[in-house]
Amino acid sequence: MSNRVSATPEALELITALKNQHGDIIFHQSGGCCDGSAPMLFPRSDFPLGGADVKLGEIGGVPFYMSKSQFAYWEHTHLTIDVVRGNGGMFSLERPSGLRFLTRSRLYSDDEFAALPPVQPAD
Repeated sequence: MSNRVSATPEALELITALKNQHGDIIFHQSGGCCDGSAPMLFPRSDFPLGGADVKLGEIGGVPFYMSKSQFAYWEHTHLTIDVVRGNGGMFSLERPSGLRFLTRSRLYSDDEFAALPPVQPAD
């Protein structure tokens, strides 16, 4: 079965380090505005999820969410979370590391899209 979100080995390494440092964390794909369209990492207790969010899956044991309205535009794309040098989003946990998470996307093939599980409502 296909998945909706994955991560590079470099991203998984940073996720592990940040989990060890901050405990329970979540990703939320930003929809733009101040920090652009970037994957943002937050302490779970600092980011309220609601009925407007969906869970795409997990990477490195960390749940990955996006708003339903943004998902309507991205539902045909697989997201790969990567890491590059630079400053992360203003409130994203990786910011002090000198690295930032980056979303790379590609369209699913017809077969991949047909095999995708449905997104889940936010926990």
